[in-house]
Amino acid sequence: MKKMLFLLCIAVSTTCFSQPAPQVEEAYKNADKELNDTYQQILVVYKSDTAFIRKLKKAQHLWIRFRDAELEMKFPEKNKQVAYGSAYSTCAMAYLTEMAEARTEKLKTWINGTEEGDVCRGSVR
Repeated sequence: MKKMLFLLCIAVSTTCFSQPAPQVEEAYKNADKELNDTYQQILVVYKSDTAFIRKLKKAQHLWIRFRDAELEMKFPEKNKQVAYGSAYSTCAMAYLTEMAEARTEKLKTWINGTEEGDVCRGSVR
């Protein structure tokens, strides 16, 4: 009976502690939404530039793969909860938030433009 109670406690605590902190989860949702909104806005603004749109989609697809690989590099162990503890989900989500915010700022260049006379602006309007 004690062993069953112990295993139940472990199962419950693992479930409870494996969830990210609510404020971190909310920050990630907001960062991800802003990233997606920015991406969609670029698709609308540049819709007539089919070569750019094709390259943007490819770059974004590769960025998502990079983001996932970067997270795996930061937390490489297979069993994340055992290796990194109960804070893993919160830490991982915070790292994903940081990366989404950085990507959003990069993409906003295509919305906000660059300084007049910037000879290296490329596809940025």
